[in-house]
Amino acid sequence: MKGKDGAPLIYLVDDDEAVRDALGMLFKSIGLRFEAHGSALDFLDQYDPARHACLVADIRMPGLSGLELQQRLNEQRAEIPIIFITGHGDVPMAVSAMKSGAADFIQKPFRDQDLIDRINKALERDLERRKGRAVEDEIRGRIALLTPREKEVMERVVRGQANKVIAMDLSVSQRTVELHRARVMKKLKMRSVAELVHAVDRIGGATMGGATAAPADTATSK
Repeated sequence: MKGKDGAPLIYLVDDDEAVRDALGMLFKSIGLRFEAHGSALDFLDQYDPARHACLVADIRMPGLSGLELQQRLNEQRAEIPIIFITGHGDVPMAVSAMKSGAADFIQKPFRDQDLIDRINKALERDLERRKGRAVEDEIRGRIALLTPREKEVMERVVRGQANKVIAMDLSVSQRTVELHRARVMKKLKMRSVAELVHAVDRIGGATMGGATAAPADTATSK
């Protein structure tokens, strides 16, 4: 059952057909959308990083194992939450996988509700990450609308420089700096310098040319 209409999707990857069938019936019974794959390579061929989803995968599989699948996803910078299904002897492997970014693991045999609880938690984690990325993309989009001079002023404001210092650095009048600063705040829809500092810090200071943003309580408006 493929996900659509923005509904969350569970990617199920297990080489055991009986496990895929059993978990597929479980997911269907509670209305969860899913895609079942018999191998990690088959999953990689079908994986859509744009979908709101989580991955439930056996940690031991022929060909590409669960750990190797996780490594491939990490190399692709895919951030889908992974829940590993493990046997008793696989727990140390699962712990290692979590250190590499896996969301959770569940040990066989497990209760259906325990798996569903972990899936719901993983889907919530993925949704929050996607919301955060959307906010960051919006910030970057607004910054892209600034003129080169407005970006220069913004960078200095975020560093905590006073208007008169910015004016001296850029060889313009303080009034000119004030006008640029006002346009920056309007275009970025920021209500305060603290909010501006937080926004730039949130996107990793990507527009700062490697400079570090000043703490919000030290940034000055004068």
